[in-house]
Amino acid sequence: MGAGRVVTVFGAYGHTGRFVVAELLERGFVPVLAGRDENKLRAYADTRPGLEARTATVDDPASLDRALAGAGAVVNCAGPFATTAGPVIEAALRAGIPYVDVAAEIEANLDTFARYAERAAAAGTLVVPAAAFFGGLGDLLVTAAMGDWTEADEAHVAYGLSGWHPTPGTRTAGAVSRERRDGRRVVFGGGRLEYRDDAPPALEWSFPEPLGVRSVIGEFTMADVVTVPSHLAVPEVRTYMTVEAARDLAAPDTPAPAAVDAHGRSDQTFLVDVLVRSGGEERRAVARGRDIYAVSAPLAVEALDRVLSGRTATVGVASAGAAFDAPAFLRALSPHVSFELPR
Repeated sequence: MGAGRVVTVFGAYGHTGRFVVAELLERGFVPVLAGRDENKLRAYADTRPGLEARTATVDDPASLDRALAGAGAVVNCAGPFATTAGPVIEAALRAGIPYVDVAAEIEANLDTFARYAERAAAAGTLVVPAAAFFGGLGDLLVTAAMGDWTEADEAHVAYGLSGWHPTPGTRTAGAVSRERRDGRRVVFGGGRLEYRDDAPPALEWSFPEPLGVRSVIGEFTMADVVTVPSHLAVPEVRTYMTVEAARDLAAPDTPAPAAVDAHGRSDQTFLVDVLVRSGGEERRAVARGRDIYAVSAPLAVEALDRVLSGRTATVGVASAGAAFDAPAFLRALSPHVSFELPR
């Protein structure tokens, strides 16, 4: 087995990490299971006979080097990414291999672009942050909706989630982000990030069917405000979340996702509605699917596959929309997500 088919999954035993491992196996890759907690890692490895497990911690560079030894790439699924992204990217650069993560943390993704763009470009490798439901899917949809436009006045990404049962990792990452921004919320307007102390607006969004008009939290800012402006000339990027999902996320007693099928997916459904405006013209793109955590796996693995097979547009640090042919990438996800894209 060539090194190009061997992929280290850091955080393999986590909720999203398990989906990533399954997707890699489905597509003929050989995952190396890696993570910080040896007991959890060994317990998970027992369910995946034949796969190698390597314990590694972010404060021990040598252990990360051992975790990546012989791999053709690394996928980081271990949050909070404010803690893990930097050390794992450093290890990937030392190993000379591409890096993909599923980070939804705004500040962690900003750090990745700021700290590693020049070094990754100089090394001729690719670092793809936020190759997941939040940050990656919205960026691909906005890029596909823009089409031949070189700039737009504004981009809106509305998340229609049936509900949101957050994982412990999601809760931890959210707490880290809130601490980093001193409890303030963040908005991308006028071509820059702004931090605010006021409450986000309560609005209505007209989703395509079957959702229709729904109450949403306006300026419910997700990682799209990092990924989209990183490569598209759009000075206003706004994201929205259905009220029901936002309430679930905010409630401390909302349970973690529960599997309802053989693949481990929950019964959560989503509809992502993207609207871009330029002058008086509007373009839309829509995605429909199930389980935001499970669908992050084909997103991350498709990104990885395209990097390893040379189907990329750049080197350095790049979002999915910048690194890949967005319409082709989305079409490749059709077994997992249904799309309506501009012709």
